[in-house]
Amino acid sequence: MNLDWRGPTVAPPAPAAEPAAGPAAEPTPATLATPAAPVAGSRAEARRAARRKQAAGRKQAARRKRSAERPEVLRRLLPQALVVAFLAGGTTAFVAKDKAVQLSIDGRPRTLHTFADDVGELIADEGLAPGAHDSVAPAPDTPLTSGDEVVIRYGRLLRLTLDGERRQVWTTARTVEGALRRLGVRVQGAYLSVDRSQRIARDGLELRVRTERTVTVMADGRERTIRTNAATVREAVAEAGISLRGQDTTSVPPDSFPRDGQTLTVLRVTGSREVREEPIAFDVQRTDDATLYRGTEVVERAGRQGARRVTYELRTVNGVRQRPRRVDSQVVRAPRTQRVLVGTRPLPTSVRGADGLDWNALAQCESGGRPDAVDPSGTYGGLYQFDTGTWQSLGGSGRPQDAPPAEQTYRAKKLYVQRGASPWPHCGARL
Repeated sequence: MNLDWRGPTVAPPAPAAEPAAGPAAEPTPATLATPAAPVAGSRAEARRAARRKQAAGRKQAARRKRSAERPEVLRRLLPQALVVAFLAGGTTAFVAKDKAVQLSIDGRPRTLHTFADDVGELIADEGLAPGAHDSVAPAPDTPLTSGDEVVIRYGRLLRLTLDGERRQVWTTARTVEGALRRLGVRVQGAYLSVDRSQRIARDGLELRVRTERTVTVMADGRERTIRTNAATVREAVAEAGISLRGQDTTSVPPDSFPRDGQTLTVLRVTGSREVREEPIAFDVQRTDDATLYRGTEVVERAGRQGARRVTYELRTVNGVRQRPRRVDSQVVRAPRTQRVLVGTRPLPTSVRGADGLDWNALAQCESGGRPDAVDPSGTYGGLYQFDTGTWQSLGGSGRPQDAPPAEQTYRAKKLYVQRGASPWPHCGARL
């Protein structure tokens, strides 16, 4: 910028002159010492020019400062812009993962927001742990979407006595009526130990149920069919309008449980008691005796029967007399044991005066050679047809037909020595 100085003021320094081509000219003394002549009225303009210059300098400095600060501002704003962009995208994803679902626990529903992917994750996030008897619907591996409903029902132990049969069942129903409906139990006309609207606590419930049944009662020649929830046969009979008197009873135990479709018969019972005296047989004690021949028995002490007094109950059921029933027994006389001596001495092999005879021929004639033969009258028996008196007089015991053949022959020889052949009038000649 060129300025026209017109007063004796100090001029601004001139810009450096570019070197001329060739040798530089030496300044003269007049040039260095003599100032430029002042121009009139130039002070005010000089001041205005100075002010304009200062203002221009300030503007230029401000532009340079702004140019220098712009990269720093951009450096600070760039991370913030990135964070804002990231948060904007994350918020979109956040909103997309959030789901509004309804969770019903044991009949108490509530709406909640969740980021769970499936039902099982939702249950775990809520700190719930369903047990083996609890129900979860839908299944734990079912994916969740907004608007879904998840239902959890807790299991309850029902200690149930149904028509006399006791069992334990688990149910997720919250009331007695709901539990029985799920079990298929018909409650109409049934007896329940608690009200059907009773809530079932988490620790379970004791419940007795008797359903309504059809029972037929037959008594006094008439048949009655009733619907009842009675606990015993006795109660069912009473509901049919029938009374049991005295010893009357029913065809099944009166305290038993009446089943559906069962027919009960009332038994009209009359009875009395009878006392009888009955004998008690005595025991026989046998003792070996070496002084007696083998096959010989001698009663050392006779036995004696005892006696007992027995009481019988005599009953008539619906007019028919029953077999007496023994209800009591008392011994009034004890039996006495019979003692018998049994011979062990060997029988002799011969009898003098009878060994040379033909005893086989006599036996064939008398009994056909059969040791156990008995005549038609029952009086004589054995090989030689002894009567019992003669047999025992010769030392025999019991009946002759029960003795061994050798003993029968031995006794026959003894009889022959005593009486000859006369005991066998028809066959004695065969000897």
